[in-house]
Amino acid sequence: MKTTMNLPDALMTELKKRASEEHRTVTSIVEESLRRHLETDRSPQHRCALPTWNSGGYRVDIDDKDAVWDVLDDVR
Repeated sequence: MKTTMNLPDALMTELKKRASEEHRTVTSIVEESLRRHLETDRSPQHRCALPTWNSGGYRVDIDDKDAVWDVLDDVR
């Protein structure tokens, strides 16, 4: 199945570098990584607490990725 993902430029650069070094495709590395992640133990004791963030009064619809990026750009 084809899909589109938005990844940070630095991550994609590192991913392409690793793929080249290992003579693999980017897809094969992403697939392997996702499989490993999904196979990990998801029991409550293995979950980590999510970080909290003071929005400074911003309200944003998290389903609207463009709005989220706009707020993050303003905060930086």
